[in-house]
Amino acid sequence: MSDPILDALDATNIDYEVIDCDPELADTAEFCEHYGYRLDESANAIMVVGKGEPRKYAMCVVLANTQIDVNKAVRKKIGTKKASFAPPAEALKITGMALGGITPFGLPEDLPLWIDNRVMACKKVIVGGGSRNRKIFLPPQGLEALPNAEVIAGLAKEK
Repeated sequence: MSDPILDALDATNIDYEVIDCDPELADTAEFCEHYGYRLDESANAIMVVGKGEPRKYAMCVVLANTQIDVNKAVRKKIGTKKASFAPPAEALKITGMALGGITPFGLPEDLPLWIDNRVMACKKVIVGGGSRNRKIFLPPQGLEALPNAEVIAGLAKEK
């Protein structure tokens, strides 16, 4: 049976490594501490929503040692007066992935993918693998190669 996450990864033609992990340790800080990765080489895929009708969604990828700028950068980019993190149930409905496992790979083709420019400065970055039991470690060019990807300066700010 085909795996849409791995199919999307393969389509980038970028070398990657699948890392199995304990689902109880899938949250970024716990994963990094247990498996020996740094927060500044780990990226979180975070779904955001612009409030209004119709609701507008985007997936954002930011380094774990930064904080997504929802109130300014995201709100401005999404084009609404208010923006926030998408509720977990909405993220699951749109992506088919649960929190702690959301990945930029295998997303719906009409969902924008915004990558903070700091992610691109990493030699390699670790992201969710589509479920809480795996992560993907790859050069960030693999993220940029995705269909709806756009690198955005200032999408996140220092914590």
